[in-house]
Amino acid sequence: MTSVVKHLTRKPLPAVTAVAAEQRLRNRQLRTEFPPRPFEKWWAHTAASVEQTQDRLTAPPFVAAASATRAGRRRGVSKLLRWLSSSPGDTWQDRWLASGAEERPGARWIDLPMAWLAANGEAASYDSMDLSSGLLMLICGDVIRPSLPWMLTRTHRYLASVMTQVRDPNGFARLEELAAAEPASSAADAKIAATRIATILACKGGTIADIAVGDCVELVETMRQVHTRGGQKKVDFYLRLRALGIFPDDAPHSIRAFGLAGGRLTIEQLVDRYRIQCRPIRNLLVDYLRERQPSLDFASLDNVSRTLAGLFWARIETLAPGIDTLQLPPEIARAWKEGLATITRTTTNATGERVEVSTPRLNAKDELIRIRALYLDIAHWAVEDPARWGPWVAPCPIADAEVQMAKERKHRKARMDQRTRDRLPVLPVLVRTANDRRLAATRLLIAAQATEPRAMIDGTNATLRKAVAPKAIGRLVWAEDTTTGKRRNLTYEEEEAFWAFATIEVLRLTGIRCEELLELSHHSITEYRLPTTGELVPLLQIAPSKTDTERMLLVSPELADILSAIIQRLRSPDGSIPSVASYDVREKIWHPPMALLFQRGIGNERRAFTPSAIRKLLINALAATALTDASGNPLIFQAHDFRRIFVTDAIMNGLPPHIAQVICGHKTIDTTMGYKAVYPAETIEAHRAFVARRRATRPSEEYRTPTDAEWDAFLAHFEKRKVSVGTCARAFGSPCVHEHACVRCSLLRPDPAQQARLEEIRDNLEARIIEAKREGWLGEVEGLRVSYSGVKEKLAQIDGTLRRQTAATELGMPSVGSISGRSSAP
Repeated sequence: MTSVVKHLTRKPLPAVTAVAAEQRLRNRQLRTEFPPRPFEKWWAHTAASVEQTQDRLTAPPFVAAASATRAGRRRGVSKLLRWLSSSPGDTWQDRWLASGAEERPGARWIDLPMAWLAANGEAASYDSMDLSSGLLMLICGDVIRPSLPWMLTRTHRYLASVMTQVRDPNGFARLEELAAAEPASSAADAKIAATRIATILACKGGTIADIAVGDCVELVETMRQVHTRGGQKKVDFYLRLRALGIFPDDAPHSIRAFGLAGGRLTIEQLVDRYRIQCRPIRNLLVDYLRERQPSLDFASLDNVSRTLAGLFWARIETLAPGIDTLQLPPEIARAWKEGLATITRTTTNATGERVEVSTPRLNAKDELIRIRALYLDIAHWAVEDPARWGPWVAPCPIADAEVQMAKERKHRKARMDQRTRDRLPVLPVLVRTANDRRLAATRLLIAAQATEPRAMIDGTNATLRKAVAPKAIGRLVWAEDTTTGKRRNLTYEEEEAFWAFATIEVLRLTGIRCEELLELSHHSITEYRLPTTGELVPLLQIAPSKTDTERMLLVSPELADILSAIIQRLRSPDGSIPSVASYDVREKIWHPPMALLFQRGIGNERRAFTPSAIRKLLINALAATALTDASGNPLIFQAHDFRRIFVTDAIMNGLPPHIAQVICGHKTIDTTMGYKAVYPAETIEAHRAFVARRRATRPSEEYRTPTDAEWDAFLAHFEKRKVSVGTCARAFGSPCVHEHACVRCSLLRPDPAQQARLEEIRDNLEARIIEAKREGWLGEVEGLRVSYSGVKEKLAQIDGTLRRQTAATELGMPSVGSISGRSSAP
């Protein structure tokens, strides 16, 4: 045990972050599929002579309209060529790299040719402007191709316009047509995108049609290294190039696919994230996951791999280095379970110190179940394939009692019910506040749009002034707070308020899951014509998600208004809904472009909402309500809370549970009832309603005070129940169905004291049956036999009663001798 404690004191091997590993692997795969064009060392223009180069760069299409510009470019090209000629190399590109200019970022490169000109007696006051113009001509004329990092350290005011004139007029003309057709685009956005594209041409050569997907990825990654900011402007050019159709059909719809969203990993990659040292165990886990892969989706497969490789075996190797068998020593298994029961996080306390805080792992038994399944599955498979799985069969270190979930399920149900009971009463407040917030943001945006720049916005009590933001993406409206001086993006505020309201309304009116919400498209809204009346009923089609089954929901008038508002907001000028590609964060795949209802514009790109964006919308909407929980903390709504509230509210208002099951898409009704929160008052009301329904089935006159005659008749009924051979048990007010032939009636309770009388009646009936047979009275024989059977049944009831009264039951009581330890005398 000492060795175990020693290993517990040291930290486990650092595991590769799953997200980072997935991004690197996804980048590697996409880079292999879409490589950038290589930087060439030789091409025709860079190998030309001084005279050829100067003649080409001073002839059309390099001739500027203004004479001063033409003269400046001519002087600049001549000076730069003379300066570059002083550097070693066979081509102008070699001389440019040897000059050391790219080692001076920004505008500092110009000091090198200026110093050379001064040393050769050619310095002039306007040399810097000439040199900048000359460098522009050399770059646009494809004489030199600077590196991307160096190009991104400089400003390029005229790069796109000169490239348009001298390199690819048709390509840039198509870009201008595309920008003019986009209503959300602005001239500033189009100019920035054209500059990015011109930068690629300057560094890689060719025309716009020659640009590869890898070139764009290379530019964006270099921009992330060189620039600290840039946002959407960094990737807008990729969207425009893809819209031109120069990329292959299988190219990613967004450059965010490179590095910003990891792809699916193979089973080997899932296991290798945790650096397992024992190769046989590593291969065993890979084989086990491959066996289970057909029955699991990728998210479940990812979770199982995290448990088996990360939480289980990687920690076992930390506790027992060199272990190579699944048969764990008891002390190792015990120490591992103790470590699994808690989660240790490093946080900063109030004094600023970094401390480790351990909290209980709520799903510890879920993790144990997966590991227990590993052992049991291997033992089961070893029966069918002993050569493959037999060597790995080992006793499971997790007992069945350790994974019993009955108590945890009850506690979880209690927590979820209390969560629902806390949120259901305040849901109307959240809905009302979200709607008011949306309307206020809309009014403010409309007022700001009608206001001149730098003027006060109407309706704000002179607290907001319309700001001027010439570099803003798209047609955004900004306002400046006159009190604090901070700027507010009114367009973004209105967008956020609307989508928060739409999210809350759709979730609460349909009870769908968050992933189903994000997959709603324009094609999800359909209609059904009733065969009886011919009326059209709107329906909402929910795509298969968790249970892999689709379902149809009836669209209520409230839901129809929300969906109509969403569609009206998304419609393009031609009436269509833009198609966007969405990324499934659970399955790690990109869905093809669809007309999704929950999409938004970021710059000139249409993006689908993500689960994190939905959470942010709900958090901001709840912050505006100032709602708190029982402990005084801000109340938090998750998307799934609306689903539980929907089920609880629907069943409490009379919806049958089996109908709620179909609406929610649950496989079993137990899942639906698990969502329903039970209220104490609900139980009382349900029992009172049951009593009221039972009373409604009986005549009302039975619930009045009986008269004296009725009470006497009731008492007389019990007096008249006594007969010669026992007691009649018929109900009050019911007639005798056998016309007082008591021995035939099943309601007769025979009296044991009248056994002799019944035996006498039995003997008499036997004699009468013999007489009737002798005389041929066959009808009499049949009636006598019925009475005879009744008498025998009543005698049998008496015998059974007497046996029960006289029979003794052996309880196995010990004797006095066995108690004292002595045997009794014979």
